[in-house]
Amino acid sequence: MASDKKVSRPKARLPRGFRDRSGAEIAAERRLIEIIRGVYESYGFLPLETPSFEYTDALGKFLPDVDRPNAGVFSLKDDDEQWLSLRYDLTAPLARYVAENFQHLPKPFRRYQTGLVYRNEKPGPGRYREFTQFDADTVGTPSPAADAELLMMVCDALEALGLKRGEYVVKINSRGLLDGVLDAVGLPAEEGERRGIVMRAIDKLDRLGVRGVKALLGEGRKDESGDFTKGANLSEEAAGKILRFLEIGSGDFSTVLRDIVGDNAKALAAIEQLGEIVRLCRENGYDAEQIAPDTSIIRGLDYYTGPVFEAQLTFPVQNEQGETVVFGSVAGGGRYDDLVARFTGQQVPATGISIGVSRLLAALTSRGLVGEVKPLVIVLSMGDTVSSFRIAKELRSAGVHAETYVGTKKIPDQLKYADKRGAALVIMEGDDERAAGQVTIKDLKAGAELSKSVESRAEWVGARAAQETVTRAELVAKIKTMLGQG
Repeated sequence: MASDKKVSRPKARLPRGFRDRSGAEIAAERRLIEIIRGVYESYGFLPLETPSFEYTDALGKFLPDVDRPNAGVFSLKDDDEQWLSLRYDLTAPLARYVAENFQHLPKPFRRYQTGLVYRNEKPGPGRYREFTQFDADTVGTPSPAADAELLMMVCDALEALGLKRGEYVVKINSRGLLDGVLDAVGLPAEEGERRGIVMRAIDKLDRLGVRGVKALLGEGRKDESGDFTKGANLSEEAAGKILRFLEIGSGDFSTVLRDIVGDNAKALAAIEQLGEIVRLCRENGYDAEQIAPDTSIIRGLDYYTGPVFEAQLTFPVQNEQGETVVFGSVAGGGRYDDLVARFTGQQVPATGISIGVSRLLAALTSRGLVGEVKPLVIVLSMGDTVSSFRIAKELRSAGVHAETYVGTKKIPDQLKYADKRGAALVIMEGDDERAAGQVTIKDLKAGAELSKSVESRAEWVGARAAQETVTRAELVAKIKTMLGQG
């Protein structure tokens, strides 16, 4: 008698804000990371790995979306009842690492790190809760030279990836300047919460425009979904001064800013610091087309204490709505001199920059700069699997990506598989070929059409176009020639 009990099965579905990634994207990302890694190591930066989880209090609450659950992070309790959180960036874990190992590290300490980070933020088009970052940081020196070096290194990395001058710009500003402006509008450091709202509002200028930022400087803003974000409740006059500050753009800091900040010492020191960073870059051959001051660059994280930077791509692309837009930011960072002090009580100057790997990869893909996956050769299964494995092994030893087919024996199914895998060539060694010491190679540029029509081995052998039979001894050399690797 059949059971009436229903089997409970989980629904195959992704959590909101997360995504699966295919082999082609992963391979392209790997190549991108290796190019950046090569540039960073050429500057003397060495790798570091930290775990995905940190104690929640070690991470701190610095994220822009502090109104989200868990202050923007994913958290859980361990078996000791300690709160753990997935890292939201790679900088806070670095600060913890430096604090733990400070006595044993060279000063300055220079490291790079790449890895997944997690944000418990509202997902949207192109905005995921899990993504890859590539960071470089210099810890232990207040010198503007450390900031300048990071800017120059990022320029070198972007150009190593194939971008040309004029297709990107690294913009630089300072939190010291903004502090002077906020002091001038009557919003002192003691007003930490309102200051945070202002900085997060400014950081969204490119996404929300002047009108959206103005709303956040005032009473607040309701987005398209109906969610309301509380504003800083500044007066019209105060909001106007901040917007005027943003409109300076890449203009003359020293002249225009004095009208806004007066003789504010912190703002004037920031102007001097920025001037030194720019001077170092200019005298090393990096012009205003590559590295330029811009007062609209703030960065949303609250731990920045000085210069902040953002690498932007300047070429137009089509967004998901089919509109032509400028691609925008692919990297950002700045100076965070107080982050290590959260653990030690001792200020340790530090500066860093982080590349958004997924976003940069999307930009390079739109420019055709991701490179091609190394072509794949598939050895078909024609009876003697041992011989097929030997052929594939010889090809791999010669630097060719080769796979032995291990599924059905039906030739049409094997060809359809090769087509779906995007194989460049297939190799066939049947009984007749093996007895004669030969193999047959077929170019699969027209593989899709071929797989639709071929129904038998005899028909396949008869389709002579893009097909060549060579001796077994010639196989490796012939394959490399056909792939352009000879």
